[in-house]
Amino acid sequence: MGRRWRRSILALLVAGALTTIVAGCSSASTSSLAQDYQKTAGKGYIAGDGSILTIPAGKRKPAPQWTSKDDTGTTWSTAKLRGSVVVLNFWYASCPPCRAEAPDLRKLSAELTPKGVVFLGVNVRDEMVTSRGFAKTYGLTYPSLLDEKENTLQLAYAGETPANAVPTTLILDRQGRVAARFSGRIMSVVTFTDIVNGVLAEKS
Repeated sequence: MGRRWRRSILALLVAGALTTIVAGCSSASTSSLAQDYQKTAGKGYIAGDGSILTIPAGKRKPAPQWTSKDDTGTTWSTAKLRGSVVVLNFWYASCPPCRAEAPDLRKLSAELTPKGVVFLGVNVRDEMVTSRGFAKTYGLTYPSLLDEKENTLQLAYAGETPANAVPTTLILDRQGRVAARFSGRIMSVVTFTDIVNGVLAEKS
């Protein structure tokens, strides 16, 4: 009887400990999810983490093939851009960090376009009027590809641009391959310029 009693007590203690552990994990998980929701609720976007990824030429993936129209009605494609270093900035008008980095993009495009760099926005949500209005407000002289319906560019670069993460900026080499990715707002204009200049200096 004594042995059975001890086994019963031990079983109850183990069960109680497991319940406490499971409850603790559940509580932590719920808390984490709640915090993530609170950070993004009402914003309509998932912000990038500010990380910068550079890819050595020998490890870059082949260029994806795509064709898309911009907010001025001009058609662009992988073939049309081949031979140029390209900056692709994924954005939309009501995204707060997109608005915050717009002045930097204006400066960067003014500095780097004369060197042969092609700047293109990729508007993931807005239609033509909103996209052009944003460009006028912030003095952006380059067009944006309208990607809100077909998601052509988002699908083409799905491995490089996290779903819904805006802004994200890709630097493409002369073969159309992704050479670098800025996830989130561009925080250092100097770093961005250095990376673009490095890609410009590569042998095609």
